[in-house]
Amino acid sequence: MHEKIVILDFGSQYTQLIARRIREAGVYSEILPYNKKFEITKNIKGVILSGSPFSVRAKNTLKPLFTDYLDKVPTLAICYGAQWVVDNFGGKVESSQKREYGRANLKILKKEHPLFKSIPAESQVWMSHADSIMELPEGFNIIAQTNDIPVAAFEREINGTDEKALLGVQFHPEVVHTVYGAEILSNFLFSVCACKGDWTPEVFIEEAIEKIRKTTNGRKVLIGLSGGVDSSVAAILIHRAIGKNLHCVFVNNGLLRKNEFSEVLESYKDMGLNITGVDASKKFYEELKGVDDPEKKRKIIGRVFIEVFDEEAHKIEEVDWLAQGTIYPDVIESVSVHGPSVTIKSHHNVGGLPEKLNMKVLEPLRALFKDEVRKIGYELEISPSILERHPFPGPGLGIRIIGDITEEKVRILQEADYIFVNSLKERKLYNDVWQAGAMLLPVKSVGVMGDERTYENVVALRAVSSVDGMTADWCHLPYDFLAEVSQKIINQVKGINRVVYDISSKPPSTIEWE
Repeated sequence: MHEKIVILDFGSQYTQLIARRIREAGVYSEILPYNKKFEITKNIKGVILSGSPFSVRAKNTLKPLFTDYLDKVPTLAICYGAQWVVDNFGGKVESSQKREYGRANLKILKKEHPLFKSIPAESQVWMSHADSIMELPEGFNIIAQTNDIPVAAFEREINGTDEKALLGVQFHPEVVHTVYGAEILSNFLFSVCACKGDWTPEVFIEEAIEKIRKTTNGRKVLIGLSGGVDSSVAAILIHRAIGKNLHCVFVNNGLLRKNEFSEVLESYKDMGLNITGVDASKKFYEELKGVDDPEKKRKIIGRVFIEVFDEEAHKIEEVDWLAQGTIYPDVIESVSVHGPSVTIKSHHNVGGLPEKLNMKVLEPLRALFKDEVRKIGYELEISPSILERHPFPGPGLGIRIIGDITEEKVRILQEADYIFVNSLKERKLYNDVWQAGAMLLPVKSVGVMGDERTYENVVALRAVSSVDGMTADWCHLPYDFLAEVSQKIINQVKGINRVVYDISSKPPSTIEWE
């Protein structure tokens, strides 16, 4: 078993980022709800307590099952986690006038401490807390502070051989604004927890192929491809393991990007995959006719996909397994700190297939983050044109056309989207953007073309930067680029006379409009 760091999630927006930083250092990490019971096995090398939007002073404060792992493995408590440790051991945490949000200057008081190995005496860190540690419990020492906060990092004194390191920091080492954050986390892993770092793409591929072979035991596997990163990497990984026993289906729902169906099919065939392309666009259009409710559209698209996929699946004899490109964020987002989360919208991935097809599910990527999936893809020598492709939702342009869907609206949006995305590629901006696309709005505006008055559609351009899609900021694309794209769309796409640019971030806005 791989050595592992367990991260207890108290609901912080940065929890996934902590896990990714640990993995980037070559150590496997796993996120569990703060109150999840788990056994400290030999391969668990340490525990991290995440931050939280909650306060330790609140009546319903979140309390981990602390004694289950205390003194069994080293523990690093971050922000809320650090405040909880102090409060739990009898220290004082209060709402202070000296709150810190944003950048702060960290001053290390104990320079020889393993957590700060090779870190300058002063450096920039990122703070985000209202409560502050005012007084440490007996047996705890300050090891770093800032100009405003006397306790920026602490340690518990170790008096006996059975005690393990217990450390706390009020800043966030996982974010890029903490200049030496990666080094601090690395020090925790290797200097404090004595990890070796055995989590690499090569090791994952070797183990995954062997596991797929044992799991499927010579039986056939079916997978629905989308042209995206996750399903493509999953397919190639399974293909390496079982060859022609993998059957791939790529469904055109009529809501793909311009030329995407034919281009993606060709790229898959070049990779040696056994693939069937199904153009079901007419069926999708018929079922979606007159439907303008976003959630109804999603459910119709999901249902019709299952029906089409089911029809194709029955053409293949003796298929026991259904493979899916599920990744780690899909898994952990389904577990809320306080139980089932409120549904914002149906998940982009199509559900219901395993039950409908009566198959067992194979998810070879369910332990990986998106950036890890890409690394695996490069190691498998998958084309950069697929690996560097922006995320694209399962319902496709169906949730980028606000209101009801028609073939004509799809045509208009495909053309506008094609110009926008191709322009990003031509100007070498594509790889600086996490996700980009055009949205067709349910309004028309007055315009003038030549000497004639027009009354045509408005399209909104959306481009965001993100790490994993959980949070996102709008991209500050150059004005001259946006002006050029706007002019191209209005001049070349019949039916559009106005282009706007979306400058909303997530939260509060989502990346997609529906």
